[in-house]
Amino acid sequence: MEQNSTMLDKIIEVSCTIKSALKGRNFDVTLKPYLTVEEKRLAAAGDQGGCMEQYFTLNEDLKQMLESSKDSAKLDAMKRIVGMIAKGKNASELFPAVVKNVASKNIEIKKLVYVYLMRYAEEQQDLALLSISTFQRALKDPNQLIRASALRVLSSIRVPIIVPIMMLAIKEASSDLSPYVRKNAAHAIQKLYSLDPEQKEMLIEVIEKLLKDRSTLVAGSVVMAFEEVCPDRIDLIHKNYRKLCNLLVDVEEWGQVVIIHMLTRYARTQFLSPWKVDEVVDEYSENNFYESDEEQKEKEQKLKTTYTMDPDHRLLLRNTKPLLQSRNAAVVMAVAQLYWHLAPKSEAGIVSKSLVRLLRSNREVQYIVLQNIATMSIQRKGMFEPYLKSFYVRSTDPTMIKTLKLEIMTNLANEANISTLLREFQTYVKSQDKQFAAATIQAIGRCATNITEVTDTCLNGLVCLLSNRDEIVVAESVVVIKKLLQTQPAHHGEIIKHMAKLLNNITVPVARASIFWLIGEYCERVPKIAPDVLRKTAKSFTNEDDLVKLQILNLGAKLYLTNSKQTKLLTQYVLNLGKYDQSYDIRDRTRFIRQLIVPNEKSGALSKYAKKIFLAQKPAPLLESPFKDRDHFQLGTLSHTLNSRATGYLELSDWPEVAPDPSVRNVDVAESAKEWTGILGKPKKEKPTEKFYSESEEEEDESASTSSSGSGSNSESEKEDKEEGSTDESSGSSSPSEESTDSESDSKESAAKKTYRAVNESDSEDIKKKAEGISKKRSTSSSSDTEYTSSDESSSGSKSESDSKSDSEPGKSRNATSNKVNKKEEKPVQERKTPKNQDMFLLDLDDFCSVTTPVAVPTAAVLSPSLAADLEGLSLSSSSVIDVTKQVSVSTKTHELLHRMSGKGLAAHYHFSRQPGILGDHMVPVQVTVINTTDQKIENIHIGEKKLPPGMRMHEFNPIECLEPGGSIIATMGIDFCDSTQTASFQLCTKDDHFNVNIQPPVGELLLPVTMSEKDFKKEQGMLTGMNETSTTIAVAPQNSTRLVIIERVVKAANLGVVPSGQDNIHRFAAKTVHSGSLMLVTVELKESSTAQLIINTEKTVIGSVLLRELKPVLSQG
Repeated sequence: MEQNSTMLDKIIEVSCTIKSALKGRNFDVTLKPYLTVEEKRLAAAGDQGGCMEQYFTLNEDLKQMLESSKDSAKLDAMKRIVGMIAKGKNASELFPAVVKNVASKNIEIKKLVYVYLMRYAEEQQDLALLSISTFQRALKDPNQLIRASALRVLSSIRVPIIVPIMMLAIKEASSDLSPYVRKNAAHAIQKLYSLDPEQKEMLIEVIEKLLKDRSTLVAGSVVMAFEEVCPDRIDLIHKNYRKLCNLLVDVEEWGQVVIIHMLTRYARTQFLSPWKVDEVVDEYSENNFYESDEEQKEKEQKLKTTYTMDPDHRLLLRNTKPLLQSRNAAVVMAVAQLYWHLAPKSEAGIVSKSLVRLLRSNREVQYIVLQNIATMSIQRKGMFEPYLKSFYVRSTDPTMIKTLKLEIMTNLANEANISTLLREFQTYVKSQDKQFAAATIQAIGRCATNITEVTDTCLNGLVCLLSNRDEIVVAESVVVIKKLLQTQPAHHGEIIKHMAKLLNNITVPVARASIFWLIGEYCERVPKIAPDVLRKTAKSFTNEDDLVKLQILNLGAKLYLTNSKQTKLLTQYVLNLGKYDQSYDIRDRTRFIRQLIVPNEKSGALSKYAKKIFLAQKPAPLLESPFKDRDHFQLGTLSHTLNSRATGYLELSDWPEVAPDPSVRNVDVAESAKEWTGILGKPKKEKPTEKFYSESEEEEDESASTSSSGSGSNSESEKEDKEEGSTDESSGSSSPSEESTDSESDSKESAAKKTYRAVNESDSEDIKKKAEGISKKRSTSSSSDTEYTSSDESSSGSKSESDSKSDSEPGKSRNATSNKVNKKEEKPVQERKTPKNQDMFLLDLDDFCSVTTPVAVPTAAVLSPSLAADLEGLSLSSSSVIDVTKQVSVSTKTHELLHRMSGKGLAAHYHFSRQPGILGDHMVPVQVTVINTTDQKIENIHIGEKKLPPGMRMHEFNPIECLEPGGSIIATMGIDFCDSTQTASFQLCTKDDHFNVNIQPPVGELLLPVTMSEKDFKKEQGMLTGMNETSTTIAVAPQNSTRLVIIERVVKAANLGVVPSGQDNIHRFAAKTVHSGSLMLVTVELKESSTAQLIINTEKTVIGSVLLRELKPVLSQG
């Protein structure tokens, strides 16, 4: 150590001398007066000078090689550096020299440099940031390995300042042609989320996009990102469920584990429990069509209690079963837990053989598998009874494995195999492993408790163990015997006497305490022995353990109450010893017992009941398995292993009482059409029978103009739609090829639009005729209500309704357009649907409204019963009729956009006009009032630079050429907020100035009111339960609980439509989000004692929770 300090002093001295000599000259000299950990280790070992010299020489050589002009030298240096890292040596000092080569043209050098950077980028963040431009260029490299490595290094730099760069890189990589790069993009999502959780919404969009990826290389990674970022967004899985089930077998092993665990959670929220029924009807079972009415009724009664498994539930079980043969223990364990939590009990037994196979693995795997088997064997013994011998303990097993095997054998014990198990236990008791021997004695006690036929046999065997030479065995036997004797104390007085004789030999505190408790509890059955035991223990009281002292005090108290003549003085002596004991527990117990059993003036009323207190009948203890309460944790998880909730654990939800809508997993029309347009360039991959439109059909439809040909093709297309919705994922979830270009897809979409228009021409005429008849009937029956509806509103409303109804076409599921797709392809699909919806607007119920207050009440609020009955039979399809409705004009809150002081005399404020469709789909209309407060005219008022979040769009108002002094003008603009409350930032410009302004929407303005019947409302609400439902209880003043006040307040706060309700205490409102068209169902249910329950059901859980927070104060205020 002295030599090290001398060396440091010399280095410092030399450093100062050289720096003073070179002062004022242009030399760059760096001397290192500190030793690194590696240098200290080398200096402390053997020949210090030689090792230090060798270490410095090695690093210097590598630096020189890295700075060489020859690629071979650089490659050799990088191989040696990576080798150092593999051996655990510190190579961080070489970071500056290595990072210079990140731009090398040699691919082999580049790969090794990225391997190095991935290891040290997080430690050397400042130096890594200097090369960030190089990493960005590498993201465009032709080599997929370089692109992926660059993304990995970029995501390893944990600096918040580069979050936008990382976000952009992830978005680009998610669209990369290489599945390996897309896989790394999924990995980077988790890193970015941990660095900046505020990016969650944007990352969810990328996850949603990657979930649609059909590559098996990407599937596992993106599901892992889903579990990390947004595990509660079950709606993202609906459309990809069948695809994931089919890809599961081909995904890499660790991806399989993640996907299986995610699908387990998903299935518990979407399918009914298969455990509550006696028989399972397979999906392929058929009813006999030709049956008499009586037979049919009897059969229907039986089927009421019969469970039919969902086809998607069966698909998951069928596709995971082959993975039980996997060589990876984690995959087998994942499938086992899936079958345990999801499969019918009659089918769960197939996993037992695979789990027993894993017991041949290493001890760590055995430990986890045995823990899960122990939990399973408590509830379903029959699964593992055939494999009982596989759980016999081997001499080479570690103690933890032995204990678990013992636990499982105890769980599997029954009348048939107990004799075999007891012989096995007798051998285990003699084990040299004392902890295992003690566990065996406890197992014998549990067997004696659970199987009454062998209770006496076990008890006699345990009594024999009392003569064992090993104290631990004897002590454990005493504790177990004590518990067993509590079940039948009257028949075992001899055993108590025998145990009293052992007190002189037993020294283990727990065992001695158990014997004293037994003698005190049953002192009336051993009246001669008990006082003598107290006499002996009084002598050794001060030397006993605290646990034993407490039981001696209890023994003295019980004997004082039952045999005071013989034990009164002994008890007082023991109480006096306890009064001055060092332990406060003993002193407190002594004072308590003295006041309770020795009557005096200070004694309270309890002294009368002392005997009942001390000698009360005590229930026998239950000998239970320590794994009994672990079944509330999901098998195979860390929480189950620790028997404690671990960070990040996701609980399995309970089975739903009512099955959610299975159609959410069907691939909707829009998606299938998009997939078709993407694949048209490669007809070889498609089967002729599955092709939706052929090229010949397109040509015929373009040339054909007759209605007969159009109606025929339309019926075929509708039939095809139904078939697509009901088939498995194999026929309904094909995605466009990655290599197809945008130009190809655009040309095919235009052809598809022409086909769809030709197909629907004939149907539209029929619908118009029916609709006109309905409108006539409607106008005569509701003349009193039409005063609130103007002709202008009906003409403009029809256009907006037809535009906004594009994603709620009758005959399709409500989720048909909830699945997000590329915007390029989304527009043609909506245009294809528009002609059909334009013909249906006459069926809307806009005129049937009775409005008494000037608030935004939807025009379908009240229907006469007879009219509702007439209209109920006019449904054009079996699905719900959900249409966008109009609002009566309402004065919404005005927000300041630009103050006159900030705007140099130009002031502006805005409000949300709630006029749907005037600026196109997805746009929220905003009316901006611009005021000139100066004495000069302001020219060329327009919108300048826009700073919008990704995905957000803005429709600008037309420039205002001139605004006179004191004048004002109203301009309308539209903003697509993408169903979020993010701020839209832009510049309001004049001829001479520009001002930064912001518009942030309340969540209630992101909605479009819709009209529907109460029946349809309940149906849709039933599909949006579980995690799609949020609720709260609010206090409502009596004067605010009337229907009109509630409607006025709710509709003023949020752009909701009123749904007719047959109950006075329940008020229902419905809307859909402007951007995605997701339903938003609001229910206000008045309760007793001036309270109400506010319930919101929607797939957009974030918007739902925000709306709940906004509506709560509105309804509860006075």
